[in-house]
Amino acid sequence: MFNESAKSVDMIASGVRVDPVLRSRAGAGGVFTFKCYDKDGNLKWEEANHNLVVNVGLKDMNDKYFSGATYTATWYIGLITGPAASTTFAAGDTASSHAGWTENTSYCQANRPQVTFGAATTADPSVISNSGSPSTFSINNTATIAGAFLISNNTKGGTTGILFSESDFQSPGDRSVVSGDTLTVTYQFSLDAA
Repeated sequence: MFNESAKSVDMIASGVRVDPVLRSRAGAGGVFTFKCYDKDGNLKWEEANHNLVVNVGLKDMNDKYFSGATYTATWYIGLITGPAASTTFAAGDTASSHAGWTENTSYCQANRPQVTFGAATTADPSVISNSGSPSTFSINNTATIAGAFLISNNTKGGTTGILFSESDFQSPGDRSVVSGDTLTVTYQFSLDAA
């Protein structure tokens, strides 16, 4: 007599891991574009460089947008001349303290040129720029230009206001200008959901 028995067990396991924190990031960055024309209107050189948004610029954005602090609607562009060795930037730079560079004031305008921004795009990234009306510098001396900065104060050579960003020419480096040249500067700023 044979006795047969069988026992079976079915087991199914599953799991779902839920991350309780939704992660989203935003990225921001700007580009300064320079065009230098000679006295006859011929393009001598062109340069485009990314910028460093300094700490006080980041704080200013957060204060204005999220805290409802007093809004600064007017921005200006200044030109940079670096020290003899090289131009350096630091996140801690401010309008009154920026050891790695000095402002170049070799232009006819009485004040730093105003930046007239167009409407921001509705996209990712959202982009705003003054490409429709570049800031213009009428050069009145032989000088070396190393970059530019965006600031909330129009005083030529001034040390007050909110320094937002600064940019240094990359390779081939600093550029020469002479009296009679015209330098136009466009600033484009982008915000994207990274």
